[in-house]
Amino acid sequence: MNCPICDRRKPARQCPARGDAICTICCGQERELSLDCPHDCIYLLRAREQEEAHRQSVPPGELPFPGVVLPTGVLDLNRALVAALGTTILGFLAEAPRLNDADVAASLHALAETYRTLTSGLIYEKPPQGGPARELYAKLRDAVQELKKEQLARAALPVAKDSDVLYITVFLARVLRARSNGRPRCRAFLDFLRAQFPQAAPAERDAPRIIVP
Repeated sequence: MNCPICDRRKPARQCPARGDAICTICCGQERELSLDCPHDCIYLLRAREQEEAHRQSVPPGELPFPGVVLPTGVLDLNRALVAALGTTILGFLAEAPRLNDADVAASLHALAETYRTLTSGLIYEKPPQGGPARELYAKLRDAVQELKKEQLARAALPVAKDSDVLYITVFLARVLRARSNGRPRCRAFLDFLRAQFPQAAPAERDAPRIIVP
């Protein structure tokens, strides 16, 4: 029996995305492309280790919002905001299991644009066009508002300012840019969030995750 993807080479790896065996070359070529790889696939984890070992810094001009300078200490002062955004993303992943890094990047970019405008005294929103990115944007926006309400109710805590939301959103967008490999089904940033907030991480589905054209 040949590999069910290429129909040329012999199967050598059990693919959890398909539920059957495929060859090593198709595993590498189709990973996070036609194969919707689960986060705990051993071959995906090995590939991530290789990517990490050869990771290069993102050129400053290619960072999201290169003109935004993050103030010293802004992360320490806004840990609650980081957690709120991170756990909201993971919570939405439970509702939309095919959410990927590209969707999250679009949501974070739109949220940062919204709060960059608010810091200038204007009110302007331009959510992503549609799909999971638009839904996630709305959930992130609501999570920020809920956190602010909680902080206001507990007067002893500082309340996150619009500028803080901008800085933290830009920070997360930059982490995503640095960790994601650009493949359309990549979830490297989402898996990074799983490690940071394990209590909020959804369980992996057992069903095959092959993407059918």
